[in-house]
Amino acid sequence: MTTEPVWVDADWLALREPADGAARSSELVEVLRSSLPSCGRKVVHDLGCGTGSMARWLAGQLPGAQHWVMYDRDVTLLGLAAVHPPGPASDGAPVTSEIRGRDITRLDGIAGADLITASALLDMLTAEEVHRLVATCVGARCPVLITLSVVGRVDLTPADPFDQRVAEAFNAHQRRLSGARRLLGPDAVPVAAEDFSKQGLDVLIRESPWRLGPERAALAREWFVGWLDAAREQQPWLGREARRYAQRRLAETAAGELLVTVHHADLLARPRSLMPGISV
Repeated sequence: MTTEPVWVDADWLALREPADGAARSSELVEVLRSSLPSCGRKVVHDLGCGTGSMARWLAGQLPGAQHWVMYDRDVTLLGLAAVHPPGPASDGAPVTSEIRGRDITRLDGIAGADLITASALLDMLTAEEVHRLVATCVGARCPVLITLSVVGRVDLTPADPFDQRVAEAFNAHQRRLSGARRLLGPDAVPVAAEDFSKQGLDVLIRESPWRLGPERAALAREWFVGWLDAAREQQPWLGREARRYAQRRLAETAAGELLVTVHHADLLARPRSLMPGISV
């Protein structure tokens, strides 16, 4: 099976970065701190890093010197990650970084990692790719934090009778057959959690919803257009009714009247040997 690239626009990543940071689970970060080495430089491998937003968000919440190794196969995004590196650690310790152009679903292994991270990644993978990714992470024997995976739930306020039809079509698009690849979409988190659990890791899952109101109207608009376009691609017969629906919703967005909650999940998997008070 070949892995087909999923290209992501850098402007979209920049637009969503503040919302991503606000949505990710601070509770899991608190738990994570207790599973990391208390001294020495921490080496973090960030898979599918895009422009490096995960490193910019997390590095400053962790104490001590850090070195981030950021992987992506899009060299344009990697270039942006290189010129916008993460800032210092929470205690002011230095944070360094490097970039690597790789297909993260086909890594041979990760040696010497103290932490593995990823964001907005799992739902774009197939079951086989998730199995391989989990195996790579388990082999590193360190905590794994994977954030902002789509779970298939969207709430729009005020409600519209057409919302559910679009949501169902979008979720079907997330699970579509892409070339030779059947994407997991909203099923990715349960699949990954089961894989990690079967390998003996402790798994915690927390909600990490985007909450998009008037202060994030630009992101709400771009998200809505992409959401509806994907639904129409999956079900072209939505047709004229979808066009009228788009006009209503975009007018509400422009007027600051539409509130959108896009539900995601964050997952933290930890070897039991790294959990405080537990010896294996």
